[in-house]
Amino acid sequence: MGAFDQAKDKAEQLKGRAKEKFGDATDNESLANEGRADQVKGKAKEKFHDVQDDAGDKLHDAKERLTGDRDENR
Repeated sequence: MGAFDQAKDKAEQLKGRAKEKFGDATDNESLANEGRADQVKGKAKEKFHDVQDDAGDKLHDAKERLTGDRDENR
Protein backbone atom coordinates (compact mmCIF):
# COMPACT_ATOMS: atom_id res chain seq x y z
CA MET A 1 0.00 0.00 0.00
CA GLY A 2 1.25 3.41 -0.75
CA ALA A 3 2.24 5.56 2.16
CA PHE A 4 -0.35 8.17 1.20
CA ASP A 5 -3.18 5.61 1.16
CA GLN A 6 -2.00 4.16 4.44
CA ALA A 7 -1.93 7.59 6.05
CA LYS A 8 -5.44 8.39 4.79
CA ASP A 9 -6.81 5.10 6.11
CA LYS A 10 -5.21 5.61 9.51
CA ALA A 11 -6.42 9.22 9.63
CA GLU A 12 -9.97 8.08 8.95
CA GLN A 13 -9.70 5.59 11.81
CA LEU A 14 -8.32 8.23 14.17
CA LYS A 15 -11.04 10.69 13.17
CA GLY A 16 -13.58 7.98 13.88
CA ARG A 17 -12.12 7.28 17.31
CA ALA A 18 -12.24 10.99 18.16
CA LYS A 19 -15.86 11.27 17.00
CA GLU A 20 -16.82 8.20 18.99
CA LYS A 21 -15.14 9.48 22.17
CA PHE A 22 -16.66 12.94 21.77
CA GLY A 23 -20.08 11.45 21.07
CA ASP A 24 -19.79 9.25 24.16
CA ALA A 25 -18.65 12.19 26.30
CA THR A 26 -21.49 14.43 25.16
CA ASP A 27 -24.08 11.65 25.18
CA ASN A 28 -24.53 12.10 21.42
CA GLU A 29 -25.27 8.58 20.23
CA SER A 30 -25.49 9.62 16.59
CA LEU A 31 -21.99 11.10 16.63
CA ALA A 32 -20.60 8.09 18.48
CA ASN A 33 -22.11 5.75 15.89
CA GLU A 34 -20.75 7.91 13.08
CA GLY A 35 -17.31 7.60 14.66
CA ARG A 36 -17.61 3.83 14.84
CA ALA A 37 -18.63 3.76 11.18
CA ASP A 38 -15.61 5.89 10.22
CA GLN A 39 -13.34 3.45 12.04
CA VAL A 40 -14.85 0.47 10.23
CA LYS A 41 -14.53 2.22 6.86
CA GLY A 42 -10.90 3.09 7.55
CA LYS A 43 -10.08 -0.49 8.53
CA ALA A 44 -11.92 -1.87 5.50
CA LYS A 45 -10.01 0.45 3.17
CA GLU A 46 -6.76 -0.56 4.82
CA LYS A 47 -7.54 -4.26 4.29
CA PHE A 48 -8.57 -3.58 0.69
CA HIS A 49 -5.26 -1.85 -0.02
CA ASP A 50 -3.39 -4.75 1.62
CA VAL A 51 -5.22 -7.23 -0.63
CA GLN A 52 -4.42 -5.09 -3.68
CA ASP A 53 -0.74 -5.03 -2.74
CA ASP A 54 -0.65 -8.78 -2.17
CA ALA A 55 -2.34 -9.43 -5.50
CA GLY A 56 0.11 -7.13 -7.28
CA ASP A 57 3.04 -8.90 -5.65
CA LYS A 58 1.69 -12.32 -6.63
CA LEU A 59 1.09 -11.16 -10.18
CA HIS A 60 4.62 -9.82 -10.37
CA ASP A 61 6.06 -13.07 -9.01
CA ALA A 62 4.01 -15.14 -11.47
CA LYS A 63 5.22 -12.98 -14.35
CA GLU A 64 8.82 -13.47 -13.25
CA ARG A 65 8.38 -17.25 -13.12
CA LEU A 66 6.74 -17.35 -16.54
CA THR A 67 9.15 -15.03 -18.33
CA GLY A 68 12.30 -15.73 -16.38
CA ASP A 69 12.71 -11.97 -15.77
CA ARG A 70 14.21 -10.86 -12.50
CA ASP A 71 13.63 -7.33 -11.27
CA GLU A 72 16.73 -6.66 -9.20
CA ASN A 73 15.23 -3.49 -7.71
CA ARG A 74 12.52 -5.46 -5.94
